[in-house]
Amino acid sequence: MDSLPIFLRLSGQPVILIGDGHAAAPRRRLLERAGAVPVGEDNHDARLAFIAIDDDAAAEAAVARLRARGLLVNAADKPALCDFFVPAIVDRAPVQIAIGTAGASAGLAKALRGRIEALLPASLGRLAEALFAARGRIRAHWPDAGDRRMAIDAALAPGGPLDPGLAQDVAAIDRWLDAGAPIAAARLERIALRSADPDDLTLREARLLAAADRVCHRGDVPATILDRIRADAERIVGDAAPAAPGPGLTVDLGWLDSVTPQA
Repeated sequence: MDSLPIFLRLSGQPVILIGDGHAAAPRRRLLERAGAVPVGEDNHDARLAFIAIDDDAAAEAAVARLRARGLLVNAADKPALCDFFVPAIVDRAPVQIAIGTAGASAGLAKALRGRIEALLPASLGRLAEALFAARGRIRAHWPDAGDRRMAIDAALAPGGPLDPGLAQDVAAIDRWLDAGAPIAAARLERIALRSADPDDLTLREARLLAAADRVCHRGDVPATILDRIRADAERIVGDAAPAAPGPGLTVDLGWLDSVTPQA
């Protein structure tokens, strides 16, 4: 990654905005939507700043002044001057998806946002709020953290009772919990790589890597493929998957000639 995507709580916080015109207006609207208070350069409580000045020399001078005060700065249409970038945002509050290109192409980020917008139902935010409100019930239903995570993953999987890609009504959580969903049984899947290009993964293979509780992989599997594994999955490097890898989904990952075909 070239940068670290984070979400900042800015409600009621001052954020410096310098400039006017076509570049400043959308940044002011974005800050106000996030609950921030746009302020001038003379404010010394702010920790972030947006520069919307067309003139390169004036923009560079403003960035230098604010960086000297310890602020992180974004300069509109000047990626080389930016400490952070403003992503294209898919908003299903409280669910937010940020799409960035590190300043390479705002148009590309916008196009990707449009495609993702079409995939996500308007009810996605309500589903997130319902899951938050049901935390106590979910914890009581599955006291063990591992069991709880696997149950939630199964419910949110494609075709599951809480599939986030489908419109969910307000009673979806109740139906799921009342049904007494069982803990996922141990499951082993094998992926035989054909190339180092992650685009050559099938849709099913990509979903398996994103959903796996643990991945057993050969030491020569390239990082481009390993990056597709969910961040919190257990990773086991070896020649083959353990005989008894544990509950949930285990993926055995290796090259075509090193993975034993599944019976």
